[in-house]
Amino acid sequence: MRLRLVPQETNFDFFKYAKVTFGASVVAVIASLAIWLMVGLNFGIDFLGGTTIRTDSTVAVDVADYRAALEPLDLGDVVISEVFDPNFDEDQHVVTVRIQAQDGAEAVTPETIQAIEDALLASVDPEMTFPSVESVGPKVSGELIQTAIIAVVASLGAILVYIWLRFEWQFSVGAVAALIHDVILTIGVFSLLQIRFDLATIAALLTIVGYSINDTVVIFDRLRENLIKYKQRDLREVMNLSANETLSRTLMTSGTTLLALIALIVLGGDVIRGFVFAIAWGVIVGTYSSIYVAKNVVLMIGVKRDWSKPTGGGGGGGTQFADIDA
Repeated sequence: MRLRLVPQETNFDFFKYAKVTFGASVVAVIASLAIWLMVGLNFGIDFLGGTTIRTDSTVAVDVADYRAALEPLDLGDVVISEVFDPNFDEDQHVVTVRIQAQDGAEAVTPETIQAIEDALLASVDPEMTFPSVESVGPKVSGELIQTAIIAVVASLGAILVYIWLRFEWQFSVGAVAALIHDVILTIGVFSLLQIRFDLATIAALLTIVGYSINDTVVIFDRLRENLIKYKQRDLREVMNLSANETLSRTLMTSGTTLLALIALIVLGGDVIRGFVFAIAWGVIVGTYSSIYVAKNVVLMIGVKRDWSKPTGGGGGGGTQFADIDA
């Protein structure tokens, strides 16, 4: 017996409350922007500057021990992660300890670095060595912020062009509106909950963009087929039909992805929790926005379906696929 999250055939009216759902999305975006501007983001070391200390020990790594040793020093944002390398010896255990710059300084002071090393030697392993100490200054952090913004904007621009070429400009506007909605809501949640925002979060945002556009393209593709098949049906009816026909696939993909992400949030530890939370949240809002933002925008703009007639008003419109016989 095959597992189904939804019946094989459904007839939900996704656009019955189109104005309400789209209005709620607009309010959520404005609220996220307001929280972002008023509260700000809890930037990590990548964007604030700081120091990375690499440790080498024969004692098996227990992150809790490292945290307990450093906690009395009141260092602020500390990221502890084990390094894995097939070239390491069997009893070689390497860890990177990343500490944010203290009190607006460009990097962690030599005195603080010495205090960290002494604390680890006293509490974790007296034979521990420190092969390298590297610092990230404000200038590099500023460049990272600029590069991160460029990466997100460039990805949105590339998707806009891709959807435009594959479908029509109305579809590309709807798709990019949904992606902007997903990114801003994710940033708003990070600002509200003050979850650490670093380069891993940027990677998560780009992952969200890819996931969301994949779901949107699947529904757009079915919509394109149905616009060819049902030339005389109202655009809203065809969009509802397309959303219902892809609903099982959408929920199965999102559901199984979320199961894996929830397991990582619960069991994955502190190091990846922010990254995984961002993707999990993005899967939820991305699934929502594929219909209630992207399709609502296309429904409001309308698409031209009969190119033998001059362009009229929007919503009932149609697409160039009307030239193809059903």
